Amino acid sequence: MLTTPPALIAVIGPVEPPLLTAWVRHYQRLGIERILLAFHFPDHVPDARRHELQSASRELGIIPTGTSTGPWHEHTNTQLRDALRHKAGPGWHLLADADEFHQYPAPLPEVITRAERSGHRVVGGLMLDRVAAGGHLAGWSPEDGLDLAYPLGGHLTHRLLHGDPRKIVLARHDVTVASGNHRAPGHRPDADRICAVHHFKWRSGILDDLRRRVHHFTSGTWQEQTPAVRDEASRLLTHVGQHRGVINTSDPRFAFRRVSLDRMPFSWPDEARSIFTTWRPYAHTGQD
Repeated sequence: MLTTPPALIAVIGPVEPPLLTAWVRHYQRLGIERILLAFHFPDHVPDARRHELQSASRELGIIPTGTSTGPWHEHTNTQLRDALRHKAGPGWHLLADADEFHQYPAPLPEVITRAERSGHRVVGGLMLDRVAAGGHLAGWSPEDGLDLAYPLGGHLTHRLLHGDPRKIVLARHDVTVASGNHRAPGHRPDADRICAVHHFKWRSGILDDLRRRVHHFTSGTWQEQTPAVRDEASRLLTHVGQHRGVINTSDPRFAFRRVSLDRMPFSWPDEARSIFTTWRPYAHTGQD
């Protein structure tokens, strides 16, 4: 049986301090004891927001490994993440963005033990996008929690944005993980044991973030490796523009339904396996 929990690795942007607190508490409840964070703040982020997040981190007992500022190039996150992984050293690493809350099909030590016994050096996850009941890009109350504010979970990332919904959620220290934690070249996760990655991205303020991303990538201020990230942002902006500022939760393509961090969605193993094994990069056409 595994005796050392994995190190949690994350690059944190200018999220609201209560989200950082909820995120840390979530992973501590899963048994995580060691958290390695790096903050990166684009130039538009005011000093007050930076200090709030750094203070929140210290109050949680976490001393950030580093803080950087400047353009958020597409390679920025990968470089900072890999530096954290190097510092974390041997063992398993849990990879999660600040808006990603993992839900495993078994206790974390059991998940890792099964992976090792079956010869897998990575564990896979699938994004489950969380939104408010009416599809509004709303704020949330720390007292009520994320589950209550964003009770619906569905497949927005790949069925609307045409993004890769797959994630590498756990990896051995010597496994290279691609940008965005979507793939580990040369390694295939066990498709029968896919983690649900509850994705709380669609909160108040996200539209400004997406517009800023499109502007900076289009102008070249932020460097991109492919136009995929910019295109995904543009699709979400177009969608909410067509639906009076909200996400259309009644669209059957997205399969929104009520979910919870306390219980895996009904029939998740079959649902996740089907998407994980059949997803392919979106084929752009002249009509896009």
